Formats: sequence, structure tokens, C-alpha cells
Amino acid sequence: MNIEITARHFDLTPELREHIEKEVTGLTRYFENIISSEVILDVEKYRQTAEIRTKVYKEVITGKADSTDMYASVEQAIDRVKKQLKKYKGKLKDKRPDEISETVEKATKPDTDVDSVDV
Repeated sequence: MNIEITARHFDLTPELREHIEKEVTGLTRYFENIISSEVILDVEKYRQTAEIRTKVYKEVITGKADSTDMYASVEQAIDRVKKQLKKYKGKLKDKRPDEISETVEKATKPDTDVDSVDV
């Protein structure tokens, strides 16, 4: 998964970057096939905003939150994305169970043919 972090109007600390990367990679627990995530952090006076855009298949799932603490904003945005990912995964299972099983099979299937390998 590709994670892109953008900080507007403040300097991003290594601790905050590490925290965000850990939380965003944790989203794969709710939906395995996340293509990329973009995190936009913004500070305006006392309002600190976190927006997370996660790309899965043909959809872009967005979670946005603001508070007086950047860590709290990130946590709230992550929670919103988690909720939407669970809902999206449920919709996929209901609509196209065959397509999901094919995608998982392609992702987990090895590239080499087992029968053609000489031992």
C-alpha cells in the first residue's frame, strides 16, 4: 500500500508520521485490497484537521475530522474510514462474491507453475 502524507501550515514530526503510518497500515485488517492512502493534515489557528482518502478498487473512501489535537483528529478520521471500509466490504460480499474470490485467488496464487518446476 502506498501512503502519502501532506502537512499544511506546520512541520510534520517523525513521531506523528510514524503514528499515521501505523494507523493507516492497520486499515488492511478491515479491507485487504487497499491500493493507496493519502493523508492531508492542516492547521488553522486552533483547528487541526486530518483528512484520509483511501483508494480501493474503483472507489475512494474519505474520512475527515478536526479537533484541537492532531492525534485526536487522525484517530477520528481513521475511525470514520474503518466504518466505511466495513460497509464497503459488506456490500461487495453481497453483490459480487465470485469477483472477490477471484481477486483473492489472483493475489495469493504464485506466479510460477508448480508442475513445470524441476526438482
